[in-house]
Amino acid sequence: MNKKILAFVVIMIIMTSYMAMFQILNVKPMDLRDPIRVACVGDSITQGSGYPAKLQVLLGTNYSVGNFGVSGSTVTLNSTKPYMNQTAFEKAQQFQPKVVVIMLGTNDARTDLNENESSETFEDDYSQIVSSFQNYDNNPQIFVVDSPPIFTSNPDFNSTYLKDNVIPQVDAVANNLNLPTIDVNSAFSNHTDYFMDGVHPNAEGAALIASQIDNAIINQENSNP
Repeated sequence: MNKKILAFVVIMIIMTSYMAMFQILNVKPMDLRDPIRVACVGDSITQGSGYPAKLQVLLGTNYSVGNFGVSGSTVTLNSTKPYMNQTAFEKAQQFQPKVVVIMLGTNDARTDLNENESSETFEDDYSQIVSSFQNYDNNPQIFVVDSPPIFTSNPDFNSTYLKDNVIPQVDAVANNLNLPTIDVNSAFSNHTDYFMDGVHPNAEGAALIASQIDNAIINQENSNP
């Protein structure tokens, strides 16, 4: 047999065996699976704390975590910086995530917002953020996160308002839309030292957030194999 023909036959046999092996294992050649894209949606706690990077490490290479946080952004549209009006909101959708983690609400507890009753549309505006991701064909799993508590005397933030108004409304949206809630707020109850300024978590705080979210994602995945 011609050497070129023989070489071609050998190569075809190897390639056929290679593809058959991956079909049997139900995985893709080279890269076993496309990474599961996780979009972290939020304010400065998401953008600057470093928790998405720590979440990436915890989840591993089977996941791709994107940071779509915007400092100073709010849920409510009746503010100077609604999250839905930010470029990151569009980029988060273009990311086509299979998992969306929404942690917003801290800036909605700012004194200038809650004093002028801008919170009246909070639940509707939050639901609009959720529905914008649900309308995509990839049907992502959405997690609603109760933001960390506020431990500061800064008059610009109202810790009581966050606890008594923002968090209950976040939970109400999750309940109405049948979405899983990640209670980061309670996880910080004994960790006032996990903050840089009483509002923004430090490295330990970011690790705590990442751990809570990692547990929720993995538990959800295991319950829906």
